[in-house]
Amino acid sequence: MIVSDVAQSAAPVRGSRFVRACLRQPVDRTPVWFLRQAGRYMPEYMAVRKHHSLLDICKTPEIAAEVTITAAERLGVDAAIIFADLLLPFTPMGLDFEFVAGEGPVVHVPIRSCEQVKALVTDRVEELGYVARSIEKVAKHFEPARADGDQLGIIGFCGAPFTLASYMIEGGSSRNYIETKKMMYGDGVAWPMLMEKLVTVLVGYAQQQVEAGADVIQIFDSWAGALSVTDYREYCLAWTTELVGRVRAMGVPVIYFGVDTASLLPAMRETGADVIGLDWRVPLEVGWKSVGAGCGVQGNLDPIALFAPEEVLKARVDEVLKAAAGRPGHIFNLGHGIVPGTPVENVIRVVEWVKELDGRYRA
Repeated sequence: MIVSDVAQSAAPVRGSRFVRACLRQPVDRTPVWFLRQAGRYMPEYMAVRKHHSLLDICKTPEIAAEVTITAAERLGVDAAIIFADLLLPFTPMGLDFEFVAGEGPVVHVPIRSCEQVKALVTDRVEELGYVARSIEKVAKHFEPARADGDQLGIIGFCGAPFTLASYMIEGGSSRNYIETKKMMYGDGVAWPMLMEKLVTVLVGYAQQQVEAGADVIQIFDSWAGALSVTDYREYCLAWTTELVGRVRAMGVPVIYFGVDTASLLPAMRETGADVIGLDWRVPLEVGWKSVGAGCGVQGNLDPIALFAPEEVLKARVDEVLKAAAGRPGHIFNLGHGIVPGTPVENVIRVVEWVKELDGRYRA
């Protein structure tokens, strides 16, 4: 098992409860934040979207920082994840994409050949500097400690090599990943070349975010659940391990998250990530056992439970906290992102309940 001790031995950054939890250090209570906590369920965000496209927000540091800060403060969470998009690195690599209403991100000329992979560039990472500038603004805003004495954690992020490769090859999201797997299985030159180029760009991108003030980097492998354990190990694990290791060497913890990955959890742990994100399909205690006691976990409330009646939702929150039992290394979160239409008041209640109920399970 490949586990570096870089982040584990690092001093807590900015006095954050969230960072201490990532490093499996003792905390006074379980930290809580949400995937997509700034998004289309929140009126403040929708008001911004009336005047700006998604990419405009991502590329305008003042607006991206405002959206990030507003969500974190309204919800009362312990960490703010910078408002950005997984596919932003495509543009400086020479691959154009856009967001199409009702379809999501679309790459109009997908990468399907070795020649196209060779044409991708890796020396224009500085063009992503607007994300770092957004982080600088968020970090400065949250620099003072809050009333509870804690400092809010700042999360930067990037996509994992497999997930970004699948978007490039499929041209968008996919149900079966046929084109991705065709290259993965059948082209022993193009696939490793693509993964290597992605790792190069992602390392530079993460470095920018860390230097700007990100306390933690979350790596999203959203589509890794489409792989068998054998395929994940053969075609993805080494590249993701390299990315995780090089980010951790920057002195920050790494959270590694995927969807529908219960069968992959032991292999995902081998990347050396400090925290593994669990989706809602696996009981938290089962997922934690799969990754081992020496690793933190994040999760794992079903995001659709946020639509449930109060008594049901509170019971589900309690269930997650009871399973975690106050052990060092748990970060309360959803098992995936908040979806449009989610009642904001329910999200706020979950934060309040985590703070209220956590003590009953903490030794």
